[in-house]
Amino acid sequence: MAHIYYNSWLERYKFPFGAVKEGKRVDFWISVPSELETTVFFVVRKEGSTVGKISFPMNQVEEDRYHYQYKVDQGSGLYFYYFKIVHFCPDGSKRTLFYGFDGQGGEGKIAHQESEVGSYQLTCFEKAEIAPSWYREAVFYQIFPDRFANGNPHGEISSPKKNSFIYATEEDEPMYIRNKEQEVVRWDFFGGNLKGITQKIPYLQDLGITALYLNPIFEACSNHRYDTNDYFAIDPVLGSEEDFVEMLTALHEAGISVILDGVFSHVGRNSRYFNQAGLYGEDVGAARNPESPYYPWFKFKKYPSDYEAWWGVADLPEVNKDDKSFQEFIYGDVESVLAKWTTLGIDGWRLDVADELTDEFIGGIRKHLLGYQDKILIGEVWEDASNKIAYDQRRKYVFGDHLQSVMNYPLRQQIMDILNQTRSFEKICQEMIRYQENYPEDFYYNQLNNIGTHDTERILTMLEGSVDKLAHAWGLLFMMPGIPCVYYGDEAGLTGGKDPENRKFFPWNKINQSIYTSCQTWTYRRKKHGSMKYGEFFPVYSLENDVFGIIRYDAEEYTIYLLNVSDQPHKIRIEELASPRQYRGDYAILEELIEGIELVPQQEYFTTKSLID
Repeated sequence: MAHIYYNSWLERYKFPFGAVKEGKRVDFWISVPSELETTVFFVVRKEGSTVGKISFPMNQVEEDRYHYQYKVDQGSGLYFYYFKIVHFCPDGSKRTLFYGFDGQGGEGKIAHQESEVGSYQLTCFEKAEIAPSWYREAVFYQIFPDRFANGNPHGEISSPKKNSFIYATEEDEPMYIRNKEQEVVRWDFFGGNLKGITQKIPYLQDLGITALYLNPIFEACSNHRYDTNDYFAIDPVLGSEEDFVEMLTALHEAGISVILDGVFSHVGRNSRYFNQAGLYGEDVGAARNPESPYYPWFKFKKYPSDYEAWWGVADLPEVNKDDKSFQEFIYGDVESVLAKWTTLGIDGWRLDVADELTDEFIGGIRKHLLGYQDKILIGEVWEDASNKIAYDQRRKYVFGDHLQSVMNYPLRQQIMDILNQTRSFEKICQEMIRYQENYPEDFYYNQLNNIGTHDTERILTMLEGSVDKLAHAWGLLFMMPGIPCVYYGDEAGLTGGKDPENRKFFPWNKINQSIYTSCQTWTYRRKKHGSMKYGEFFPVYSLENDVFGIIRYDAEEYTIYLLNVSDQPHKIRIEELASPRQYRGDYAILEELIEGIELVPQQEYFTTKSLID
């Protein structure tokens, strides 16, 4: 019985690998050795379907091998399946076993009770998410606008806000002034602005950047601007709408695309829509006038001071995304927030806290963006986007006509675990392949990859200040499928823990040249090698947990990256490398490129081979 075997990551047992388009057929095989008469069933259910669970008898195609071809015909969504094995004994009794998901993926495990068997996930999508070519080939750079560069002639701060403080020097450490309830009562500003971004375009070009993701730029009270006051106005500290258009034009002329942060789950309590402090007039806004057109956007428990707020933060009144007037305001065909800024020429949007926006709301944004050419819609989702449940609802992010991409936060943890050796390489590889299996192929390759953002500690700090480890982190980031995104200052050597320490001003006078050069080397490698952008992905590791590698390949090129994280030298032997997935490339090329390579401790190895004469 112990030899019952199925592995969803091997084509001998499941074909094709991974997610499938609705209406397609999937072949399943399972090995069930037995000297007894045996019947094997493929058991499947479509989540949310009225059909329920169905058991299909599998055909015995070899002595110990059973097959069933299943047509995914109940529409897009998640299908869950396992296997039921019934052995008929000579005395007329029967024994029933079940084989299903073991929690990691690929190879499964036996269960003796149906209630104990885990189900494999089969993702079914409605349409492929073909991203614009500019996006698939991009190297992104994330800018927290207040902390990047001040483009004013003498570094003066544009339109400083009341009840805030401005730092004496750009080298000062960020901090908050809080009251006894731990609410921020004095926001701090360094004065970075849009003109500063425009002036630093040569720097971005030299680094190899081809796209920017900007944290919020709309009028707000805070320095992070996730407390939007006016969706139609640039925050005066950052400049004017004219400055924005000049910046956008200059970036586009330099071959750099721009996506904006869309914060649509909540607004600021002092926004023109809520207006608790009366900044926009005595009778303007939901908190000051129950007759306000914005009043239906909010849920008051006791008017006007007790209301639904984002994670209970009073500064961020939560918006009712089901309200039709709010939907029209954000993504209506004309005079909406999306219409204004997308018409001005931005190249896409990143949706803040996408799990707090309804599927209908995200679908409406996506439908609006279809009216423009070559736009991208990325969601902030921290977990597996294919099976994400938020507010008791399974989300539709990956099935088509919703998100085109998500931010790949799990990759950051995987990279840190590799470099700090805090998790086995086998488990990390399995996690990587599980995401690849669960996501539709195009969605998987559209992920925006990062090793740091405004919501995480600085990567150099998390790597204990090791410049060598950070160099390897760049390698792992740029070798992975998806689009790499550099958080401003990581390439310059910024350090820092959680917010606000991870939001220091860019160290223009103290850029760590070694770190910068390492990052720049990888941006140019990715731009040069098509296999790093479009190639198949095959992770490998040594059983001793000291070497981790990534192999990317297509019909034109092989690119290989190996990393020895141990304190001992390692001579590469292909037979000593393992992987959860089936290698479909050319073994002769692998032998040529890596067999016998000597890796000294903490050394990385990068090589490519063109297959075109």
